[in-house]
Amino acid sequence: MNSLPLLTLMLVVPLVGAVVVAALPTGSARLAKPVALGFSLVTLLLAVVAWARFDNGSTTQFQLAEVHAWIPQFGVSYALGVDGIALSLIVMATILTPVCLLAAWKDVDEEDHGRTKRYFALMLVLEAFMVGVFAATDVFLFYVFFEAMLIPVYFLIGLFGGPRRQYAAVKFLLFSLAGGLVMLVAVIAVYVAGPGGEQGFLVESLTGNLDASTGALRWMFVGFFIAFAVKAPMWPVHTWLPDAAAESRPATAVLLVGVLDKVGTYGMIRFCLQLFPEASQWATPVVITLAVISVVYGALLAIGQTDMMRLIAFTSISHFGFIVLGIFALTSVGGAGSTLYMVNHGFSTAGLFLLAGFLVSRRGSKRIPDYGGWQRVTPVLAGTFLVVGLSSLALPGLSSFVSEFLVLQGTFMRYRWAAVIAAIGIVLAALYILLMYQRLMTGPRPHFAEGEAPPDLSMREKLVVAPIIASFLLLGFFPKPVLDLVNPAVDRTLQFVGVTDPAPANAPGSAQ
Repeated sequence: MNSLPLLTLMLVVPLVGAVVVAALPTGSARLAKPVALGFSLVTLLLAVVAWARFDNGSTTQFQLAEVHAWIPQFGVSYALGVDGIALSLIVMATILTPVCLLAAWKDVDEEDHGRTKRYFALMLVLEAFMVGVFAATDVFLFYVFFEAMLIPVYFLIGLFGGPRRQYAAVKFLLFSLAGGLVMLVAVIAVYVAGPGGEQGFLVESLTGNLDASTGALRWMFVGFFIAFAVKAPMWPVHTWLPDAAAESRPATAVLLVGVLDKVGTYGMIRFCLQLFPEASQWATPVVITLAVISVVYGALLAIGQTDMMRLIAFTSISHFGFIVLGIFALTSVGGAGSTLYMVNHGFSTAGLFLLAGFLVSRRGSKRIPDYGGWQRVTPVLAGTFLVVGLSSLALPGLSSFVSEFLVLQGTFMRYRWAAVIAAIGIVLAALYILLMYQRLMTGPRPHFAEGEAPPDLSMREKLVVAPIIASFLLLGFFPKPVLDLVNPAVDRTLQFVGVTDPAPANAPGSAQ
């Protein structure tokens, strides 16, 4: 136990902030934005303290642990704790939340104080649930946060989204609820098969202690995996994402795709691999196939999009295919690459969505054909858009290159055919990013009426973009801090699964 419950504080601070923002009197509603930003920065500071206190050399799986009885009759505990994988995702979420709040400063009509308060309060509630879902070490508590996240996202899309927001919000909710209900059955089955008792839902209590037949454990694995595949999102249960991303406000899309969808891939590591090692190996060929399809399918559909937001959403389906590929390659290199990919994808997707949002706010259209030549009008915006795009396509020297290279290397060690096919996604990524940039930014200067040329990035918008680009450079040239954080957790997960890295083909004594 820790004297200072950092993880609980990271849950409570944004929730208190949400209450404060929602309770502001009408005359003080203009304070909703700075108050929300202030609470999110305090949460970020707590995350930095948690990182500083984390011991990479510890032999315990979960650090900063808090365990309290919640519903002991059903074996449910309020249990929080983090390993390197969970902590890296929490830090990413707490960095992106204030960035998104600053980006969303003008998303809602400033004269409508009620909507402004609701919008920023919902963003803080979502941040609290994001921290909770990554920090939960009780399976039932994880499920509670997993489902609770749907509430603020549903209202952020349904109340503040585009023209088809109701359709997108309902579709998102139905897909997520369907996956969650399947997982609930598996959660109950896991408790029945586990040791039971007042702490019967703890991950540490369940690991290696499930008393059930091989067939039953495989069905439990499938129950968890379906929910995580929907959340990830993987082909063929991905169709909710393009609609949700296209109809969301850009800041909402960032938290939805950049953070929330990582719950799916995180859950595969934490629950599918750790609780069901035999079933994970049994399902690996099918999962690897689905991941490869996601990589290529998402990239191909991205190339044909004319809507910027839908294009970025389809690129994320391709990127998530890479992440799942690295997870189920069951190698230390692939696992580390996929975890680093989750962090890097969060920042690169944030950059794409937010800069696309800045473009839409100036032009009033999400259609790519409505642009062209904007680098002659808004050169700073065009330059930052190019840098973000190059990071998304994994240009060497930028962050995504390291994670993508590690995933392909780790996959090639065990599944060469999958790595070779997935490498096609690198070529397709260059096509969809560079073609989008060409159509948006290059060409003759667009015609605007006198005095109506759109402005370049404002100081606030530059502050939004600056930390994102800094992350590309830092993690591109020096990913060691994140890799040092996640490597012990990846190695421990492979030990749970019972696999080791394949010997190199040219190792002494290997077949020639």
